[in-house]
Amino acid sequence: MDQLRPESSSSSSQQHHPNLVSDRVRINGAVTVLTLTADGKLRWTGGEGQRDLTLEKEVLGFAIEGAKIRVKTVVEKGGGICCVGSAGTLVRKDFVFEPLNRDAQVLWCRCLRDSLDSLGRPKRLFVFVNPFGGKNCASKIFFDDVKPLLEDAGVQFTLQETKYRLHAKDVASHLDLSKYDGIVCVSGDGVLAEVVNGLLSRDDWSEAIKMPIGMVPAGTGNGMVKSALDLVGEPCKATNAVLAIIRGHKRTLDVATMVQGGVKYFSVLMLAWGLVADIDIESEKYRWMGSARLEFYAFQRIFNMRKYNGCISFVPAPGFEAYGEPSSYSGESPAELNSSLEQPGKTRRCGYQGPDVDLTTLNWRTINGPFVSVWLHNVPWGAEDTMAAPDAKFSDGYLDLILIKDCPKLFLLSFLTQLSTGDHVTSEYVVYLKVKAFILEPGSRVEETTKGGIIDVDGEVLARGNGTYKCDEKTLMAYDKLQIVVDQGLATVYAPV
Repeated sequence: MDQLRPESSSSSSQQHHPNLVSDRVRINGAVTVLTLTADGKLRWTGGEGQRDLTLEKEVLGFAIEGAKIRVKTVVEKGGGICCVGSAGTLVRKDFVFEPLNRDAQVLWCRCLRDSLDSLGRPKRLFVFVNPFGGKNCASKIFFDDVKPLLEDAGVQFTLQETKYRLHAKDVASHLDLSKYDGIVCVSGDGVLAEVVNGLLSRDDWSEAIKMPIGMVPAGTGNGMVKSALDLVGEPCKATNAVLAIIRGHKRTLDVATMVQGGVKYFSVLMLAWGLVADIDIESEKYRWMGSARLEFYAFQRIFNMRKYNGCISFVPAPGFEAYGEPSSYSGESPAELNSSLEQPGKTRRCGYQGPDVDLTTLNWRTINGPFVSVWLHNVPWGAEDTMAAPDAKFSDGYLDLILIKDCPKLFLLSFLTQLSTGDHVTSEYVVYLKVKAFILEPGSRVEETTKGGIIDVDGEVLARGNGTYKCDEKTLMAYDKLQIVVDQGLATVYAPV
């Protein structure tokens, strides 16, 4: 009978490395030695020489099929069992081996399971799918790309299609989080923001917000998942995004608290007012074009350029104190906010109330309009082809401000072409800095003073002024002064490392 043997000839070595095993197995009809190393590699010699599989990056899971073991992997298309660190197209591929006796099969399964479990991967996920986002392809992406990989990895999941705006927020605010290891959004950036808002609205928000959130690109912009994958040089594709979730690696993410009177909203991607907001929201009338609608409508807005009256105030990050003019705090103090949220007859405050910081003691600066565009960003990419803030970090405690006050129309054409590389921030017409807190006082259009603008947060309308696109629709906040404060690393997202 064939006997299992460790890498070392001593039995004490096998006890010291309980997850390491080496034995003769049958692969493609030929008997060869297969080894599971202590550093998590399956290694054997085949017809093409020595081959390796890395459990952490390439192995999703395994299944028992009679006397055989089927190892489910993901590899680069066109290659054999290989490293997946390059930016090639990834495909699912199975590797089958047969231990030469039952005891060997039991040991192999136990060692493989222990090794995979030691990686800390999620086992149970709650999955949101937004069937209305982007080109209405999220359901297809889930069934074609997400579901097969989760099943290969042995991840159990609960599927929830979103049926209306803020549906994901409603579900996240009441979800029994003890049943899950993470939440996944197969959507654009809007559903991610809804989930964060739902978690922070809970009484147990301080624990709920620790729940890791994964993102699979299925919307128009997909800025958050693009930012996460681009950090390690991976393409913004569903397969890469799902693998980042399956592998279970995480990073913290800043959350911006937006306050207007007693109303709060939490942002994780960006806020825009002016040109960028107009393009993002008003182009929805061309949603049938997919992401091309943004570029198409951008040219319309450039040739009919708008400027907006208004004022911004901010607390600059160290090194950016020279921007703007000194000013005193002009927002709502912590005491005023507490008072507005505790008036008689109002519902008891619950959930996260925002960073505990006295804004009246900070060094504020002010810039007066008119403005062409005011754009705040939490991560580098606003969409798959838009590197809005090249210096933005996931968890540095600041928002990146991209500001355009006045410029020729010709510049805006080059501005659009430079967004894919981030070179727009070097222009003489662009002010680019980091801020810890921010106050926006939006005004009317310079050319049409009876009309206002749109405040766009994470791809959704936060407020609309008079005469704007769909201005009769109800919004969360009024087209008036609002303040923003950043809480460093408050949320957690799945991301490759």
